[in-house]
Amino acid sequence: MNRIDGRRTDALRPVEIETDYLKFAEGSCLITCGNTRVLCAASVEERIPPHVASGCGWVTAEYSMLPRANRQRSRRDIDKLKIAGRSAEIQRLIGRSLRAAIDLSKLGERTITIDCDVLQGDGGTRTASVTGGFVAMALACKKMLRDGLIDEMPIQGYLAAVSAGIVDNTPMLDLCYEEDSHAMVDLNCVMTEQMQIVEIQGTGEGRAFSVQESQSLISLCAKGIRELIEKQKAVIGDL
Repeated sequence: MNRIDGRRTDALRPVEIETDYLKFAEGSCLITCGNTRVLCAASVEERIPPHVASGCGWVTAEYSMLPRANRQRSRRDIDKLKIAGRSAEIQRLIGRSLRAAIDLSKLGERTITIDCDVLQGDGGTRTASVTGGFVAMALACKKMLRDGLIDEMPIQGYLAAVSAGIVDNTPMLDLCYEEDSHAMVDLNCVMTEQMQIVEIQGTGEGRAFSVQESQSLISLCAKGIRELIEKQKAVIGDL
C-alpha cells in the first residue's frame, strides 16, 4: 500500500539529532523524527533516592507534552494537580529503558534525570524520547568523565527505540499520527545495539495479531533501531 508520505513500509521518517541544545544541562539534544520533535535534557544531581543501594547511582525520567504539541490544546499536568496516567506510564518506560544501557555501579551516588518534553507530536513520541534520552544521558556521562567525577564510562552500549504497526493489514515501520490512528496493531520496541530486546509494548488496537505478525513487526523495529543507533553514533562519538 502507499504510505501517506510516500515512504517504503520498512523506512524510518527523516531523523535529525541536534546536540547541546540547552546551555546549562549536562547533556541535551533535540530529536526530530518526521514531524515529531522532542527536547531531551539530562541533569546530574549528587544524590540518590532512598531505595537505591549505597555506592550505586540511578537514572530516572520525566515526560510531558506542551499544550500545543498536538492538533488540539491539552491541559498541562500541573494544571490537573497530578501527572496524567499516559505521561506517568511513558516516563517509567523511558527510565527502565535507559537504565538497561548503563552500569549504575560506575555512576557513583548520583542521579541522572532525563527530561523529555514533546514540542510537537506526530506519532512515536515515547520512542523518540528513549532514543533522544539516550543521547542526552551519554553526553552527560561523557561530561562527568571529562570533569573527573567518574573514573570510567558507565554506558554499556547503545540503545534506541522505534514503533511499528499494522495498517490495512500491512506491517510498516515508524508510524506517523495518521497511520497510528488507523492502525490495527501498534507495537513499540526498545533494543540494544546487539539487537537484544529491552522492552516490547504491543497492542491489538483493531484486531488480534499472530505470533508471525509480531515477529514481522519486531524485525521491522530491529532494522529501524540499527539505523537510529548509527544516527546516535554520529553525534555522540566514542563511548
